[in-house]
Amino acid sequence: MVNAPVLVLNQNYEPLNISRVRRVVILLLQGKAEVVENGRGFIHTPTLSLAVPSVIRIPYMVRRPRLERKLTRIEVLRRDRFTCQYCGKEARELTLDHIIPRHKGGKHVWDNVVSACIRCNTRKAGRTPKEAGMHLIREPSTPRISGYYVPYEYLRRHTEWRKFLPLWQREGED
Repeated sequence: MVNAPVLVLNQNYEPLNISRVRRVVILLLQGKAEVVENGRGFIHTPTLSLAVPSVIRIPYMVRRPRLERKLTRIEVLRRDRFTCQYCGKEARELTLDHIIPRHKGGKHVWDNVVSACIRCNTRKAGRTPKEAGMHLIREPSTPRISGYYVPYEYLRRHTEWRKFLPLWQREGED
């Protein structure tokens, strides 16, 4: 339980990061954070009993630079929610597919790369989806970079976090 994830919010309730219960308990005991959501049981010590938080808030503003998300395999899979964009199969064993193949002038950019299962990627081969008679479930786009990105895997398991996330991150989660 001490390694369970906890959503950490900034003073303005914007997501800052995901921390572990062990670190969060220290912040709470030092008065550097406040509990926003409980709900996972209790941690008992010989002298006190603490509710295990699910969401905490830092009572002062933490300023961080806004970083761009790099175009990596794992970021594309996260954007596409570990789902093949051709058949809808949800899996961990996915490949990247260039919608317009690179040998036909397609670029390695967010709007041209999607996740695909091995079967669909093989079926599409070096053709465009139209040439292969395949359709994309969702058009790819560059992920927004405002705020902290909470990975989709966490959102599926911790539904109580959704109300603290920007609307664009909640789309399609229900």
